[in-house]
Amino acid sequence: MKIPPHLCLPLLACGLSVAQQPSSPVSSPDKLTSIAQSISVTTTLEPLPLAESDRAVNLISPRDQPLVSNSVVDLLRQDPSLNLQARAANGVQADLSLRGTTFEQSLILLNGLRINDPETGHLNLDIPVPLDAVTRIDILHGSGSTFYGSDAIGGAVNLLTQPPAPGLTLIGSAGGGSYSSIEQHLRASYTQGPIATQLTGSRDTSDGFIPDRNYSSNALASETWLTLKPGTTDILLAVSDRPYGANLFYGPYPSWERTKGWFASIQQQLGQRTAASYGYRRHSDLFVLFADQPQIYENNHIATSYEAALRRADTLTPNTTLSYGLEADGDSIHSNSLGQHARNQGAGYANLDLRALGRFSLSLGARDEVLSSNGNVFSPSIAAAYTLTHTTRLRASAGHGFRLPTYVDLYYSDPTTIGNPNLKPESSWSFEAGLDWNPTNSRLTLTATGFRLQQKDTIDYSKLALATPALTFAQPYQAVNIQNLNITGAETTLRLRLTTTQNLQFSYTAAHAAAPPPNLISEYAYNYAAQNAIFAWNGTLPGAIFGRAGHQINAHTQVNVVQRTQQTAYPLWDVALSRNTGRIRPYLRLLNLSNTGYQEIPQVPLQGRTIIAGTEFNWTTSRH
Repeated sequence: MKIPPHLCLPLLACGLSVAQQPSSPVSSPDKLTSIAQSISVTTTLEPLPLAESDRAVNLISPRDQPLVSNSVVDLLRQDPSLNLQARAANGVQADLSLRGTTFEQSLILLNGLRINDPETGHLNLDIPVPLDAVTRIDILHGSGSTFYGSDAIGGAVNLLTQPPAPGLTLIGSAGGGSYSSIEQHLRASYTQGPIATQLTGSRDTSDGFIPDRNYSSNALASETWLTLKPGTTDILLAVSDRPYGANLFYGPYPSWERTKGWFASIQQQLGQRTAASYGYRRHSDLFVLFADQPQIYENNHIATSYEAALRRADTLTPNTTLSYGLEADGDSIHSNSLGQHARNQGAGYANLDLRALGRFSLSLGARDEVLSSNGNVFSPSIAAAYTLTHTTRLRASAGHGFRLPTYVDLYYSDPTTIGNPNLKPESSWSFEAGLDWNPTNSRLTLTATGFRLQQKDTIDYSKLALATPALTFAQPYQAVNIQNLNITGAETTLRLRLTTTQNLQFSYTAAHAAAPPPNLISEYAYNYAAQNAIFAWNGTLPGAIFGRAGHQINAHTQVNVVQRTQQTAYPLWDVALSRNTGRIRPYLRLLNLSNTGYQEIPQVPLQGRTIIAGTEFNWTTSRH
């Protein structure tokens, strides 16, 4: 990956995001402790807490980075193993994949409940809650089907919420900037005794940087926690509404789209070891091919899904935990173009976690998924770690993954895309090995992982090259199963603590798959981020330069350098500044400061340099 000379200076001045990839302390085997002890506890009971696993896991804490990003999608760009392909700004619509997989091979969860869209993976990041509601993001790299079922071939992203601190908190912000952008956010919470409640809302609008690329992104969520016998009850209600211009999104058409989402969940702790949960999602998608002539071509889809789970974790010995549970989920669609369809799945899983066995730790898991279309899918996994020295820890894992086709994969048909009702489910095996180097009292830490993904029946949209470019463009893409799409790669993160308030980090991920068969044009499977480097610095401004005022300013600067297959590497440089004290907290965000012209999805240009400024009002009586 060649970096232009004029970019060297900003690259040297920056380092990775504040995302944190956990690794257990390795000072000695008998002092191994879980990072989960230092993070906030939620009401979710996971099949295996990711922060305690011997897997490659990234943790991002949005509350530790106030005003750095305006959406969950932008915050996820701090992980270089995530390939985010946006069609519009502010998370209005984007595709997400992990470690070179396709955009449909990653699972999105909200408090451990699935929110992937059964219609199409293009809508997986149509997240129903505002960013202000999210307190932690766990990102699992590699197969997660043992824990979560379908879709988690490349990995899983789990958005977590938690009860607010005691007292009253009111935080509101408003700002605006380039392309007539306006953003408004609100978080209000109150906790007293056994009752905690929180209301979050966001509204982001823009006229767009080219015609028919305007958008309005709106989300509202209410969550209540009741801590009574036999345990905490967590009730979450959320709604979102996103109308936006879709010019060039799915071809050379001035299109328009509007998505609406409704999400409701209830999670009930039944003592310390057992939890029951239920989630319901309804999502509508109205798409018009020609915005000014909707009668020519219009799609109207309504998708619903549910998930119910009963989970338990038993401590068999001080170092041994058995997690197990039963899950049921289903989805359906009612569409003028896809028809009416429905399906259901049921699953049972178990995971045995053995910690601190001398220098070893070991995790064995298995899941059996029974499909309503007959048959079942068995997904085992194993992960282990070994403390080599007091500073170095080795780990390795292997697991099976699978994905059921979406309804668009099966039944969609338009002038550019044709589905295939005979598609087989995808399956895969994921392998990884890595090390965590954490010297005692050192300012420098290092994590590195190599991975291999072997896939079978991968679903892609493709077509054969024809004699002329015009005919090739006119031929529709067809959904097919392809074989032997194997991906090999590596990821590494280096962190340097400069001072108590400043951190410099570098992260890099590379992925490689064999070239597609001759004369085959692939729309998705072979269009991945071959290399992604992230450099960032975050902290408060140096007091030696800016005086006492410098310590009142949080600063974050990040440069992403991305090279997609068969494309030239391009840089994206962002800077964020905000006051960290007082009730009035001005902020400034400079996005794509290098004014790079780029496309994350072919033929879909994204906006150039963007400046957003505003003020946050912060009033709290919380008692920590």
